[in-house]
Amino acid sequence: MKFTIGFSPCPNDTFIFDALVNRKIDTEGIEVNAVLEDVQTLNEWAIAGKLDITKLSFPAFFQSVTEYVLLNAGSALGKGVGPLLITKAKDQLREQDVNEATIALPGINTTANLLFSYAYPDASKKTFILFSGIEDAVLSDKTKLGVIIHENRFTYQQKGLHKVVDLGEYWEARMNAPIPLGGIAIKRNIDIHIAQKINRLIRKSLDYAFAHYPFITDYVKQHSQEMSEDVMRRHIELYVNDYSLDLGENGKKAIEILYSVFKNNNQGVKTVAINSLFL
Repeated sequence: MKFTIGFSPCPNDTFIFDALVNRKIDTEGIEVNAVLEDVQTLNEWAIAGKLDITKLSFPAFFQSVTEYVLLNAGSALGKGVGPLLITKAKDQLREQDVNEATIALPGINTTANLLFSYAYPDASKKTFILFSGIEDAVLSDKTKLGVIIHENRFTYQQKGLHKVVDLGEYWEARMNAPIPLGGIAIKRNIDIHIAQKINRLIRKSLDYAFAHYPFITDYVKQHSQEMSEDVMRRHIELYVNDYSLDLGENGKKAIEILYSVFKNNNQGVKTVAINSLFL
């Protein structure tokens, strides 16, 4: 059976899916056609129901819960993994300064946007661009502030940028829960037994990757061409963890908390019962 699967070219995703996509494990009769795109493109495709299986930000998942259900394997959750609000100025910024500033964010449907909006509900001068361009937007004064994700956490200081606030720490201090960044969702119309098999294969693929770590495969490298292997490993070690193997009760609870916040701020969006979010 063949299925389309979408994920980002970032090291955490290619690390997880390498063995499945490149058939380094027994795929039990399942074939996947991998499509690698940036997270906001994947979010938009998910809302449109384009792919059978897809990585997506949790706010995009919450907007497509009638079409997709969340798998237990492959997600990105954790503590200390949240997006950072950064600026070029060294001066400490007040909340009012942030509210009045122009801000670059990596997509309207991203968890980064949701967490920023939770911390700064009155900030309205937002512009949404590709995540990899946010540092340059701030450096070139196109925007005063930027919300960075992925490997930019490891590079912004080298470029002379400064952290205003860790939006993940802000969330954790108030919710006492890990931050749900992104998950792997599958179409609800796919047979439950097939969906469970695919979930098992994703976990098997990640087990294979962990068994061979810290070796970085060519598949991971070819999609991370501008990164050093050190940054690739730091990226993997930050975003791939036990929650990536299985959400568990703590992971599911964190997603439920985020879902509640999302619903409160998006009351016109179709929703499902909490227990229907998960496979």
